[in-house]
Amino acid sequence: MEDTLVLIKPDGLKNHLVGEIIKRYEQDALDIKNMKLVAPDEKLLSLHYEEHIGRDYFKDLMDFMLSGSLIALVLSGDNAIERVRAINGKTNPKEADKGTIRGDLAEDLRHNLVHGSDSKDSALRELALWF
Repeated sequence: MEDTLVLIKPDGLKNHLVGEIIKRYEQDALDIKNMKLVAPDEKLLSLHYEEHIGRDYFKDLMDFMLSGSLIALVLSGDNAIERVRAINGKTNPKEADKGTIRGDLAEDLRHNLVHGSDSKDSALRELALWF
């Protein structure tokens, strides 16, 4: 069993897509081990996105992620990281396959509904930050 972090971003809450997003993970037999509603602050988000600091899109990313509450989830299952990333689809919704969260529901690259850890190391680091 493997744990991974999923964040349902502010656009997921604002567009009333939380149930649909969680349903897709549950349909793939991923277990919810923990879940909480979070109003993140700049410090937490800066730690979460530290590898993006200094990039031209960082301010827009932070503004978006600070624009409302989000839901943090710990999902568990065999190969959970890989499975979540497949369910999420490519980061850019225009490139994401139909049937994925981003391919079906996301608006654009910045408003792409979800974050999922991209590796075991990232999952460990991110889970420690959020839970």
